[in-house]
Amino acid sequence: MAVLRTLVCLTAMGMFMELAMAANHTVGGASGGWDTSTDLQSWVASQTFAVGDNLIFQYTPNHDVLEVTKADHDSCQTSSPLQTYTDGNTVIPLTSPGKRYFICGTIGHCSQGMQIEIDTLATSTPPSASPSPSSPPSASPSPSSPPSASPAPETSPSPASTPESAPGSPLSPDAPSAESPTLASPPPSSANKSSFRTCLTLGFGLVLMVLLAL
Repeated sequence: MAVLRTLVCLTAMGMFMELAMAANHTVGGASGGWDTSTDLQSWVASQTFAVGDNLIFQYTPNHDVLEVTKADHDSCQTSSPLQTYTDGNTVIPLTSPGKRYFICGTIGHCSQGMQIEIDTLATSTPPSASPSPSSPPSASPSPSSPPSASPAPETSPSPASTPESAPGSPLSPDAPSAESPTLASPPPSSANKSSFRTCLTLGFGLVLMVLLAL
């Protein structure tokens, strides 16, 4: 039920919005009407008709409203109208875009100016404003202007000024590297070997003498 009520409310809101946006066009305007004394062509030219609007004809009994084809409108032919209205207060909804034609069926009235051509637009929203033609175009570089000076190429430092070639520098190839391994100590000389052997012999003899004494 809640969903149904929501749909009904949305539909009603859409109908009210459509009615609020629709315009009622009383033929002839506030100071004229559907008669031979009103300049109906000027009135039509001053209006904008859109789908959803209403065309209202208000007239006296000596007039009527005939909707006709373009050919019958141009020739004021009243013998084969598409629709005929005689109620004095005719409301014709404009339900689709395109042109529609109306004349008065009373003899002689169409030729006296009681004929209108209604051009109904698909929407009443005005087209979006195009960019102003007076706005200056974006500035483009002049072909005659000299090209911008390119930056001077970077000169590489001379070998004499580079840290690698500086004498005494840590990176100099002549200086010893801090991370180079320590040189191994030279092997013991032959004199050291002889002294070691003598001590070892004396120690062994001393131990043997102690064991014999026991």
